[in-house]
Amino acid sequence: MPNNLYPMTSTVADILIEALPYIRRFYGRTIVIKYGGSAMVEEDLKEGFARDITLMKFIGLNPVVVHGGGPQIGSVLKKMGIDSEFVDGMRVTDGPTMDVVEMVLVGKVNKEIVAQISQQGGKAVGLSGKDGRFILAKKLHLVRSQAEDKPPEIIDIGMVGEVEAVNPAIIQTLEDAGFIPIIAPVGVGESGETYNINADWVASKVAVALNAMRLILLTDVKGLLDREGSLISSIKADVIQAMLKDGTISEGMIPKMQCTMEAVRHGVERVHIIDGRTPHAVLLELFTDKGVGTEIVSE
Repeated sequence: MPNNLYPMTSTVADILIEALPYIRRFYGRTIVIKYGGSAMVEEDLKEGFARDITLMKFIGLNPVVVHGGGPQIGSVLKKMGIDSEFVDGMRVTDGPTMDVVEMVLVGKVNKEIVAQISQQGGKAVGLSGKDGRFILAKKLHLVRSQAEDKPPEIIDIGMVGEVEAVNPAIIQTLEDAGFIPIIAPVGVGESGETYNINADWVASKVAVALNAMRLILLTDVKGLLDREGSLISSIKADVIQAMLKDGTISEGMIPKMQCTMEAVRHGVERVHIIDGRTPHAVLLELFTDKGVGTEIVSE
């Protein structure tokens, strides 16, 4: 073997040795991953994600994937001539829109992810919250504050729901049988009605219900940034609360931070916000000392 290959061999071995204690720590434990953003759109990232999830299962972890699908829903709605309307970042979901949401999330996006993981040698099973009444939901009431002398405004955004309860039995059965659950964020109401639910919140609630060791949220940003724009590698939930109050955390990161705090306060050891545009970001965050994003720990 040529001598110039030895440094490369050494580097690969170092990486594997660095990963060993993390593999041992996570062995047999559940890791919930919210899959969204560019990682769901760019072909090379999609293939890499499927390979990474399959690898996690083969080395003894129990990955559970909760996926989004906003851009895909928007594209189909546009083709069907249905306008998309958003209030505070949430899609207004009337009856026809809900039909499209369910069709795209459950019938298209979910099955594509299952196929991608299966192609890498993994055993994936797709389901939504309606299967086995896995995710019970209720209508989300959006409340907007007004002037002090006026009552808060209640906005109806249609069939948008919030998670009321998660029944973990179906997921645990799939895990025990060696399958990787792929979950579409669609829930079922008390009377059988269908609800469109924010995927970050579904992932958080599922992680708590499964007593997951980790919750990972894939985004299109590096992680949580401070006022100077620098990446915060680790932060406590109570510090996040202060940053929300002083406006350091704003816009799209607000609901993500709220659901991360919910998860760690209810038993998830750590939550990770990582950039899904980085190849193999999930593996780098879990199995290296430095990681690639922001980890949120309990107070």
